[in-house]
Amino acid sequence: MDAVSFGKAGLQGWRAKVGDAVAGPISHRSPLTDDQVRAVVGGLFFVLSVTYVVSTVWRLLRKG
Repeated sequence: MDAVSFGKAGLQGWRAKVGDAVAGPISHRSPLTDDQVRAVVGGLFFVLSVTYVVSTVWRLLRKG
């Protein structure tokens, strides 16, 4: 599995719509392809999700 496939796997539902909406304009202004932009957006959503889960678990452990 390459990085583009991994990043695009995080794009489902409304996140996929966001990835599709920004992929074209950003790829025209940068050296990245549409798929690479979608992968970056998917990766960002993945990191945000992991950060949210870790911070929630951390707060639960601190209160417990």
